[in-house]
Amino acid sequence: MSTRDAQVVIVGAGLAGLSAARELTKAGIDVVVVEARDRVGGRTLNHHLGDGKVVEVGGQWVGPTQDHIATLAAELGVDTFPTYTAGRDVGEELSAEALGDLVKLSELQAMADTLPLEAPWTADLAHEWDAQTFYTWMTDRMKDADARAMTELMVGAIFTVPSAELSLLHVLVFIRSAGSLFPMLTDVEGGAQQDRFVGGSQRVSELMAEELGECVVLSSPVRSIDQKDDVHVVSDRLDVRARRCIVAVPPTVIDRIAFTPALPATRAQLQRRMAAGSVIKINVIYDEPFWRSEGLSGRLVDPHGPVTITFDNSPPDGSPGVLMGFAEADEARRLIRMPLEDRKRLVLEHFANHFGPKARDAIDYIEGPWDEEEWTRGCYGANLPPGAWTAYGAAMREPVGLVHWASAETAVRWMNYMDGAVESGQRAASEVLQATL
Repeated sequence: MSTRDAQVVIVGAGLAGLSAARELTKAGIDVVVVEARDRVGGRTLNHHLGDGKVVEVGGQWVGPTQDHIATLAAELGVDTFPTYTAGRDVGEELSAEALGDLVKLSELQAMADTLPLEAPWTADLAHEWDAQTFYTWMTDRMKDADARAMTELMVGAIFTVPSAELSLLHVLVFIRSAGSLFPMLTDVEGGAQQDRFVGGSQRVSELMAEELGECVVLSSPVRSIDQKDDVHVVSDRLDVRARRCIVAVPPTVIDRIAFTPALPATRAQLQRRMAAGSVIKINVIYDEPFWRSEGLSGRLVDPHGPVTITFDNSPPDGSPGVLMGFAEADEARRLIRMPLEDRKRLVLEHFANHFGPKARDAIDYIEGPWDEEEWTRGCYGANLPPGAWTAYGAAMREPVGLVHWASAETAVRWMNYMDGAVESGQRAASEVLQATL
């Protein structure tokens, strides 16, 4: 183990940690970034297909109002291209009764708009909303089974957990954070799934790490953080003493770090309630995007799974063809217990049922089972159950002594998205710059 002194030590080399490091370095601050994985990028991860083409195994999309990630990518020279949407979507058609019930989701927008953006737990009705699950709210208003199933699909697609595990207030906080439920959270064009990054989303982190150079140390999980007059961070490869620390990792893995003194009870209790969702992201590779010539968009919406939603995830030139889909929430938990070959067979048969027999002729099958990823333990981000926001929300971004917090979960805007991760890193860097170094 080597030792080093720095002004600021950052735990985690995902979008949040690297964004914080980049801002501090531009301000002339000496920074060290320590990362447990053997790569940068956190919950973004490219899979290389050859010929310079990639598909993303982790986070990938950027949309309107996601200005933090968009500006950062532009500064680094990473271009975007539109998600393919031409053609007809496939999936079951809903009855008039179901569509009438789904209209009731519009009530959520008016509720979310009443939340103070940076302190939603202080809203007048916060305790009432935080005392119930989203499942309770949904079933009280929706009597049509197909409407409830489609709403459950939407919940799984956004939160990757069943509605019974979510505080109603958490859902409202999420909507407030994104700006709207429709179109921001749900749509492709004009929404969060509008565009993709040329070369893959992980390229943003890779380029930041190249800029930062040797101050980024990989394959070095942090084991302890001690603070008194300074901060002492001990990791597997590096022992760092610094004046401030930014912890920029998912809340689900913070408990693997020993803090001295122990974290305040409110902060510790918050982290224990921030459970990650469950998702398997699946990219199926074909010689060509055969669905396009058949007038299909590659988009499937099927609340009865096993893959509930798909997209055309082909590279910008359309070759090879890629159908990407998500198994989420309870379906992901069920599938992850299956052998890989059984999952693959089930998914390809499901695709064939919707896109035709050519969907069985895959040339590659690529999975991202994020629940099993050691330094993430679930995706896309953490969710809060009933009671957590009103009891512990004030600790979300509150520094603990010399330790500051960053991650997509701590973002004010676009919480749990790549944009939120970048915002959180920049906000933590600003906190450090305003402190005494």
